[in-house]
Amino acid sequence: MHRALLSLICLAGMAAIGHTAEHPLSSATGESARLKLASYQVTPKPAPIHGALYTDDKQNHLVVGGRASTDNGRTWQSFTPTPDFRAGLPAGYRRTPVTAVYDGRTDRLLTIVNALDTPGLNPSAIEPRISLKTYYLRYRVSTDGGKTWLFDERMVQEGDFTDEKPFAAIHIGRNCLFLGDRGSFPLVTSRGKILVPIQATVAGENGELFNPAGANTYTDVFVAIGSWQEDGRIRWTSSERVTLPAERSTRGVIEPTLVETDDGRLLMVMRGSNERQPKLPAYRWFSVSSDGGRTWTSPEPWTWQDGTPFHSPSSMSTLRKHSSGRILWVGNMCVENANGNSPRYPLVAAEVDPKSLQLIADSLIVLDTRRPADEKRGRLDLSHFHVMEDRESGEWIVTYPRSYKSYQERDWAEARISLKPPAQ
Repeated sequence: MHRALLSLICLAGMAAIGHTAEHPLSSATGESARLKLASYQVTPKPAPIHGALYTDDKQNHLVVGGRASTDNGRTWQSFTPTPDFRAGLPAGYRRTPVTAVYDGRTDRLLTIVNALDTPGLNPSAIEPRISLKTYYLRYRVSTDGGKTWLFDERMVQEGDFTDEKPFAAIHIGRNCLFLGDRGSFPLVTSRGKILVPIQATVAGENGELFNPAGANTYTDVFVAIGSWQEDGRIRWTSSERVTLPAERSTRGVIEPTLVETDDGRLLMVMRGSNERQPKLPAYRWFSVSSDGGRTWTSPEPWTWQDGTPFHSPSSMSTLRKHSSGRILWVGNMCVENANGNSPRYPLVAAEVDPKSLQLIADSLIVLDTRRPADEKRGRLDLSHFHVMEDRESGEWIVTYPRSYKSYQERDWAEARISLKPPAQ
């Protein structure tokens, strides 16, 4: 993308969000001391690499849905995954693959699936309310890059648990568990454990869900901890719950994303909300585990390195570790306090300090924001993005919809981020 257009994006973003000299975002552009927006383009359809995942350690094979690439995404071939686990399901049942991870130690691809067994449910209904009591999770395993699957089974914790009560404090039909967005991807740790960050609704009284602030949803978070078995199945255990009272976040904690640091600690960053309480500070929340994900610190506002928290709307975010060991965060940030889910722009990227696990202020860059041309198209949302490292170039690839009018219209963007050597 031409430098002039990159500058236009950044200048438009500053005009849209105002100027506060003390805030790192007020002077952020497409380049910082540590990161650079290398390219940016908008197209009518998503980039072919959107949602893709490497399925080997050396050959740079990629897969997404029913398409595969053997040349690092330059060309793609269609295939039909088998078996088709949706075939023969009763009307109203759903199987929605959300996120996946490739485990190079075992040469296995793991996909986590949001599932609903709700007879007669309208197949076109988006986020139906019944799902907040009936969602459960399934998992699939492949040894050939997703072309064929060994099985599709429920995630159920070992011990005295059942399909109806798959994890502690979950009773399908009264409350549920599910993955919220693309940022909640499985993580294979340095010790070979599989961690799946999960959000769960909370059962209340009289058959209703616990929702103390009366917001859209209220959820807790926990991590399913998996160990591979010889037949390719996974034995699941569970972490303790990570909770946040409605006095601090009206929707609890939502859409966790995970990363492991070089010293073995785990960082979890979560979406919160000030829905119905717009004077409540809208933060990102973080929690840390030093024991492989079994226990977690109480969530606190995520901050810059100097301890200053920043405002962020209620939207997904993603943590990713680069092959160099550096950790990237992609999400929405704003100078002024957010109001519930809005505004979901600018879309920014920043690096995480590996010691404090907070954001490095001089690494912040703006990837995209509201521009003059967007003003006539209604509300802009920059979210639901996919982040991956290009193995050949070392760049981060961020692909996402530029959505308008409450997600009724959209274009598609691809932003590439290059890493600059950190100052010595």
